[in-house]
Amino acid sequence: MNTFGNIYRLTTYGESHGAALGGVIDGMPAGIDVDTDFIQAELERRRPGQGILTTARKEADRVELLSGIFEGKTTGTPIGFIVRNTDHHSADYSTLKDIYRPSHADYTYQTKYGIRDYRGGGRTSARETLCRVVGGAFAKLALNTLGVEFSAQVSQVGNQPLNGTPAERQAQMEDIVTRVRAAGDSIGGIISCTISHCPAGLGEPVFGKLNAALAGAMLSINAAKGFDLGGGFNTVGLTGSQMNDEFYTDPQGNIHTRTNYSGGIQGGISNGEDIQFRVLFKPVPTIMQPQHTVDTEGNEVEFTPHGRHDPCVLTRAVPIVEAMAAMVVLDYYLLNKTTKLCH
Repeated sequence: MNTFGNIYRLTTYGESHGAALGGVIDGMPAGIDVDTDFIQAELERRRPGQGILTTARKEADRVELLSGIFEGKTTGTPIGFIVRNTDHHSADYSTLKDIYRPSHADYTYQTKYGIRDYRGGGRTSARETLCRVVGGAFAKLALNTLGVEFSAQVSQVGNQPLNGTPAERQAQMEDIVTRVRAAGDSIGGIISCTISHCPAGLGEPVFGKLNAALAGAMLSINAAKGFDLGGGFNTVGLTGSQMNDEFYTDPQGNIHTRTNYSGGIQGGISNGEDIQFRVLFKPVPTIMQPQHTVDTEGNEVEFTPHGRHDPCVLTRAVPIVEAMAAMVVLDYYLLNKTTKLCH
């Protein structure tokens, strides 16, 4: 399954240490202004080699748009794109080709296909997510015409919530990750995302719930292990009378809810309030410490990984979370056009 979406669809290809990665976007509405600087800026947010919080791998991640655009606008035809790899050190992984690394996809991938690209994880590498960022950037350009906005941020690292200004939060995160990295370890955390000005009525009441689509999209991201919507797991101690979102009509005649424990989605359908969700990311499984595992023959071995790895994925995962959310919302907006003959 290398294709995501129903009407707005992204198909990705490529491996971490192959010649390139890329994709094909199908279902993009025609006539949308293409801001190439914005698309590249989104990739810059995810790009490796940006400081102490990320891997030292240096990739320019320059996207080349190959089709589907004419005179600066989308034509409604498939948009092909490619991002070439330039700084892959495959030799760093030669000692791991016969080892199943703990908590990686080595064993499961080998079991499923009978063959695997051990260089940087091959197709299972998080580098594949750069294709999602491109797909999400195009979705954002389309949704911008409707006023829909996406804002994600790291809200917790390990068991430490982040507080204060963006600069203060960044300093808190860098302090935690620096200490973890010095110990040759890794750490996870939580990313919180808000979708503002999403139209009411997106999603299906049975299968195809908007919240289920968002959850599936988020859990398809490497290292994502948890998803909650609105009040989420924090509401477990509340009663119905405490967490029911009461409706009211504002002075302009618009219907809203006084609270938002539902996270902007009720019955699987958006209600027009901010859609708010959180995604939990596990610690990166590659750590610079000796570990015990087995090799492809089943023999127990001890090994210490080498190479360049993120001690924490959170910073680079923020634009990926936004991208996946944008693709879901655009896809469900277009799907919603099929539910009525007239408005």
